[in-house]
Amino acid sequence: MARRLLVALLLALLSAVGHAACDTGLAERIHAKLHAQRALDHERAVCQPWRGFAGRFIVVLPLPRPSTRAGATQFDLDVLVVQQADNGNTDRATVVSRLFEPSAMSEDAVRIGQIKVDTARYTLASEARAFGLRIVRQGSSRVNPYSNETLTLYVPRGPRLAKVLDRLEVALERGEWDANCAGNFETVRSSVTIARSASNGYADLLLRQTRTETRSSGQGDECVTQERPAKFKSQTLRYDGAAYRAAKRSAAD
Repeated sequence: MARRLLVALLLALLSAVGHAACDTGLAERIHAKLHAQRALDHERAVCQPWRGFAGRFIVVLPLPRPSTRAGATQFDLDVLVVQQADNGNTDRATVVSRLFEPSAMSEDAVRIGQIKVDTARYTLASEARAFGLRIVRQGSSRVNPYSNETLTLYVPRGPRLAKVLDRLEVALERGEWDANCAGNFETVRSSVTIARSASNGYADLLLRQTRTETRSSGQGDECVTQERPAKFKSQTLRYDGAAYRAAKRSAAD
């Protein structure tokens, strides 16, 4: 019991130290070192401790760039794994692994609502642990509501970050209605877990998906919503040596 309490206290302390480093502007300092001449989208920039790795952080720098389309914005994305100095001095933090992605994101009518780091234990191999980046997008139309979330997985390989899963859609909400009652709506939710099988040295990923559809219509003075039976699907994603791809066969639960 005493050992468990000690471990819990140490984890809490590491978490507090990690968040303190981010709160004191680690992402901004990394941006100043690497992109002094570029603007940073502070609202969407991310800094988060990587759980399980002492003094290590995941930093995401969205860098807006001029777009050729009116009303649209493009972003370069710099994704970094950063190691804090042993003395806790964030000014001496060093970049361990990095992937710079030109024109990685764009927004117009569909806005980038949030960028989130996913530090679930994506242990793909004994020496390969990935972290995820989730990007939430939201539409602006009231009569055609739309939002989705994608998951990208990165694995550090020395100074380079390898992108092994690219923008897998894990959440979707969309619909069309008359802004009063009548309309159709669809919701899809997916989860990604590590499978026991492996392909080309990396564990397979199991994608489980739940899809629901609803229909609303006016009946007299009431707006009645009918929900169709949910549909379930599972799919195995296999590593082909470069990235995860969907297996040819999928199975319905």
